[in-house]
Amino acid sequence: MNTFADSFAQAIALLLSFDPRLWNIVALSLQVSGLASVIAMALGLLLGAWIAAARFRGRHAVLVLLNTSLALPAVVVGLVVYLLLSRAGPLGPLGMLFTPTAMVIAQVVLVLPIVTALVRQNLEGALNDHGEQLRSLGAGRFASALILAWDERMALATVALAAFGRAIAEVGAVMIVGGNIDGVTRVMTTAIALETSKGDLPLALGLGLVLMAVVLTLNVLIAGLRQWRERQDEAFA
Repeated sequence: MNTFADSFAQAIALLLSFDPRLWNIVALSLQVSGLASVIAMALGLLLGAWIAAARFRGRHAVLVLLNTSLALPAVVVGLVVYLLLSRAGPLGPLGMLFTPTAMVIAQVVLVLPIVTALVRQNLEGALNDHGEQLRSLGAGRFASALILAWDERMALATVALAAFGRAIAEVGAVMIVGGNIDGVTRVMTTAIALETSKGDLPLALGLGLVLMAVVLTLNVLIAGLRQWRERQDEAFA
């Protein structure tokens, strides 16, 4: 008996039959990661624009800290958020631990440094190229950075897609703060880990196929945006 072939066939059957358990997990994953990405993008745009525009003592240290946070382990983020949201933590009375809200918070903390760093890089380059012209019209550095964000919208859209891809593929932090509760906080990555350990390979493989499809779609969109931007740059060169 070919376990992989059998599991793959059953996984396809689950997908085609629109198995409620599988697709509820997918829907929650998209909801949590989508909301986390939107929040991280909004905060990261403001932070990235401010860092790109500001000139202050200690800016280099801030950049080093920001770049260091890019490699922050997901389990460490999960642990910190868990401690903040636990009953003994400062946010414990809010009762958010082991809820989708806690998972959103963890993913925002995890993704925000990535968004901020990439936004800062894009807008700082744009300020170096076009900032003087805007400042001659009376705009401040921060306002100029926000104005130039519209010109860099394709690059920032790529950042948003990358942030969503990082969020939806994360497992450690959401498992710690969400608890992997069936029907409540179980998302694709945590469900794959659990169902594989339980031996429910068809469900795990079905979720894995959906997750791979989502990641592949994101990468296709990112590549398409980059090609479109390159063609636009060549057209205006």
